[in-house]
Amino acid sequence: MNKETRKSISALVDQADELRGKLEDLKSEIETIRDEEQEKFDNMPEGFQNAERGEQMQAGIEALEAAIEAIDQMDFDEVVGQLNAATEG
Repeated sequence: MNKETRKSISALVDQADELRGKLEDLKSEIETIRDEEQEKFDNMPEGFQNAERGEQMQAGIEALEAAIEAIDQMDFDEVVGQLNAATEG
């Protein structure tokens, strides 16, 4: 691998690190919204929780949780590790 290719890969590592930071910020914002919605749901009378509106809120909360889990599953350490391994060849 030549110097130019190593430089390109190094730039990709920097981009991956930047993206990781942005995704952590995104995750934090999603968690805040999820927590606010969960608090609203928890403060509803039980009768409303079991009604259509409560079920819709719960579905929204579950979707936010799934988005958080999807972010957590992104393995930037693996991406960066593999990019770094490519430069060693």
